[in-house]
Amino acid sequence: MSASGPDNFSSRPRSLWQVLALVGLFMTPPCTAQEHAAPRDVSPRAAAERELGPIGRLLASARPGDTVHVPAGTYRGHLRIDRPVTLVADGAVVIDGGGSGDIIEVVAPDVTIRGFVIRNTGIDLDQENAAIRVLAPRVTLESNVLQDILFGIDLRESPDSRIIANTIGGKRLDIARRGDGLRLWRADRAIIEGNRIHDGRDAILWYSSGVIVRGNTAHDCRYGLHLMFSDNVTITDNELAGNSVGVYLMYSTGVTLTGNRLLKNRGPSGYGIGLKETDRFTVRDNLIAGNRSGVYLDGSPFTDAQPGIFEANTLAYNDVGFTILPSSRGNEIVGNNFIDNIDQVAVAGRGSLDGNRFWKDERGNFWSDYTGYDQNNDGIGDFVHESQTLFENLMDKRPALRLFLFSPAQQAIEFVGRAIPAVRPEPKFTDEVPLMRPLPLPTWRPDVPPSHSPILVAGGSLLALGVSMLALGYERRRSGDGSSGEMPVRGAE
Repeated sequence: MSASGPDNFSSRPRSLWQVLALVGLFMTPPCTAQEHAAPRDVSPRAAAERELGPIGRLLASARPGDTVHVPAGTYRGHLRIDRPVTLVADGAVVIDGGGSGDIIEVVAPDVTIRGFVIRNTGIDLDQENAAIRVLAPRVTLESNVLQDILFGIDLRESPDSRIIANTIGGKRLDIARRGDGLRLWRADRAIIEGNRIHDGRDAILWYSSGVIVRGNTAHDCRYGLHLMFSDNVTITDNELAGNSVGVYLMYSTGVTLTGNRLLKNRGPSGYGIGLKETDRFTVRDNLIAGNRSGVYLDGSPFTDAQPGIFEANTLAYNDVGFTILPSSRGNEIVGNNFIDNIDQVAVAGRGSLDGNRFWKDERGNFWSDYTGYDQNNDGIGDFVHESQTLFENLMDKRPALRLFLFSPAQQAIEFVGRAIPAVRPEPKFTDEVPLMRPLPLPTWRPDVPPSHSPILVAGGSLLALGVSMLALGYERRRSGDGSSGEMPVRGAE
């Protein structure tokens, strides 16, 4: 055989190691230029920062005031913005934190971030891992989608910022292990508008005054909105539904709630609206339906400087319409609809509601359980409305008795209360001028995003139908003969 023939021994591997080397050569895929350049011993954080290199290079070359367009693609890592620029996603741009730490940190004023998908923070509650952390004023975050995050947007010392039309979705964790979807700390005059928040802990304002919260939705959170020491805040046209608590105001002054929908907040507290030691507040034109307690009042107003105003709200189908602690005095609860709440008004603890007014200037509230009539057709009941049922009074003192609602036991107790005046309780409150017709349901601006929950949509339709039926049914009550001698006549001594 020739030397070049296939049987030439010199052309074959001379050892087992040569065989293995040849096999490895053919099985190893070709390396990219990037892989050749990357050292093998870099830290995960360093590798992540290298992958965000394209955005980093764009920012490094930008001058203050520039608009930086980020090409479509997925970028993994962490980003720090240290100059006033506008960062815009061109197409589908994803910034993935890789499950560690914060994702974007803003340390320069006048920054705008628009149109990004930002996902996958760390899960360290002690470090409060956030999708976007802002440490500077006048920052705008607009039309971003935050997914699989612990904390969502965290503003610290960031006045005059704007949080507009973002979607914030937390990690699917127990509520105790979640972070806040939105948190403001000393972020005065911020505008929070058109955002959707779900599966977070709270949307919370700390020491942030002059904030406008408008047209947002929150569901499957602990507090849809929570205020702490935040004054002169306007909360309007929001839908806070399916949370533990809709909105809770604590230690704040000058808060206005108008045109909101507080629906089916049924956690352990289950307040649609809760107020604790809050002053100078106005609650007007809200729909408060399907909660454990529609409104919960604890020590509010905190001072006697100005009454708390509840006006033109519809409280419907809650376990309790209004829960009031006796320490809450000076509230004016006038011109509202109380529709088929199991307990229209409850006193939490011992005491009375004498310090609160349920009517003013010949105008009271509409009560679906009012049994009087309107013989002169002026729209006002001819008899006062009193809450004087024995079973309700017992429930206020012992909430566990709610287990017997609609049972023969309840009926027996109510019979005893009507038959034996000696055991009949003192009225919890009196409405001297009850309305015969329910007020129209609140209306909302068309620019507020509608709810996509079929349950909530159906519930709203049923509520509208119920109000219509009540409005039609007042005629029957108005034509009553007034034979019940137990009802006090309006204005009688």
